[in-house]
Amino acid sequence: MTETAPLTSSNELEDAESTAELDADSRGARNRLVITVLLISVFVMILNETIMGVALPRLMEDLAITASTAQWLTTAFMLTMAVVIPITGFLLQRFNTRPLFITAMSLFSAGTLIAAVAPDFNVLLIGRVVQATGTAIMFPLLMTTVMTLVPPATRGRMMGNISIVISVAPAIGPTISGLILSVLDWRWMFILVLPIALVALIVGGTLVKNVTEPRATRFDLLSVILSVFAFGGLVFGLSNAGTASTPFAVWLPLIVGVVALALFILRQLQLQRSDRALLDLRTFTSRTFTFSIVMFTISMMAMFGVFVLLPIYLVDVLKVDELTVGLLLLPGGLIMGLLAPWVGRVYDRVGPTALLVSGAAIVSADLWAMTMLTATSSFWWVLAAHVTLSIGLALLFTPLFSASLGSLRPDLYSHGSAIVGTIQQLGGAAGTALFVTVMSAHTASLMAGGTATVEATAGGIHTAFVYGAVISLLAIVAAFFIRKTADSSEGVPLGH
Repeated sequence: MTETAPLTSSNELEDAESTAELDADSRGARNRLVITVLLISVFVMILNETIMGVALPRLMEDLAITASTAQWLTTAFMLTMAVVIPITGFLLQRFNTRPLFITAMSLFSAGTLIAAVAPDFNVLLIGRVVQATGTAIMFPLLMTTVMTLVPPATRGRMMGNISIVISVAPAIGPTISGLILSVLDWRWMFILVLPIALVALIVGGTLVKNVTEPRATRFDLLSVILSVFAFGGLVFGLSNAGTASTPFAVWLPLIVGVVALALFILRQLQLQRSDRALLDLRTFTSRTFTFSIVMFTISMMAMFGVFVLLPIYLVDVLKVDELTVGLLLLPGGLIMGLLAPWVGRVYDRVGPTALLVSGAAIVSADLWAMTMLTATSSFWWVLAAHVTLSIGLALLFTPLFSASLGSLRPDLYSHGSAIVGTIQQLGGAAGTALFVTVMSAHTASLMAGGTATVEATAGGIHTAFVYGAVISLLAIVAAFFIRKTADSSEGVPLGH
């Protein structure tokens, strides 16, 4: 007995270790599956968000609507995202992964179906709003799930995969839209997306497991109301800038947004003392998170501003057709996607600072170079400038996602993800508003002085890029304050 007891004990220990390894492998496979399904779903949603721009002229013709009315298909999408995303901080804490995924994909699929069969503009607008509601839930769900499951040592690599989705989908969206519209009706933009969304819903609903631990959290209705007026007012006012017929349509929603935001912040500071905040602002006690948000804002302003101005410049100044514009934007997005995994691996080895400083410097230098665009600049020069900008942005997004959320406590991941998503919408709206407003004002001034339309438009775009280039210098400064922080959260390795 004295000889067999240790042997039995040793066998039991080996069996326990073997079981633990199998459990770890099983959980790792499950986690990879969950994140893969979420990535594919987010890719489809972002692709859908970016295919609308090229289609607006066709929609104006088919639905007999004006340009300002058609623009609501984009504005309403951004508004809905800005209103819903802040609420996801609460949703991600209160509900499990699987029901949230099913809800988000069901809303997106329903909205896509509504848009595909829309008989008029109003129904199409409703479809876009329903789509945006599902999209607003999905991105914070992806980010929070990744932060919960992926250990810090390999988090940069996973964020690189997310950056592929975020960069490639917007790049190929206009190209796909141009190709569809060249041979098919605009409804096919939604008809072709619908089966992909339904497959993602069915597969995800079947295979996605609950990987987070929800906890009872009180729902504060006042916070929701304030957030709607705060973020909705800001995005609406910024979206109107440059296109509104009266300053009243810009300043009133902005004032309402600023006042509501101040009240929203005060309410959250009060509620977070008892862990009941809709959007916990203790995330900003992290210096890395705060400076990352500053860089996020500037980077999104630059990206959206350039994405708006370059098509205007190519079509109105260089007289390039819409399909060629979509094709021109494609290489930059693909390069961002190709660079993202490499950037993720570098981040895991050396941290964010070197990548962020380099990326911010490239983006700033490229914006300064774009200030030299004239009415006679080469098409290939514009292509080179866009590719260079894409390289700079590729160096920024993966480190910003990883460092910002990695600097938070695990219980703040959901709030951090919601804040990052909200800032993306606000930064995009602010960048669009700044670039378009400056361009429009300076173009009008030049035309009033007798300058020809093409030269005046080129002059307005030049001035807008000057403003953007000056603001981009702030991102270089902020980059030096972002460090890779120690993270004690545990996750199941996802493999390589």
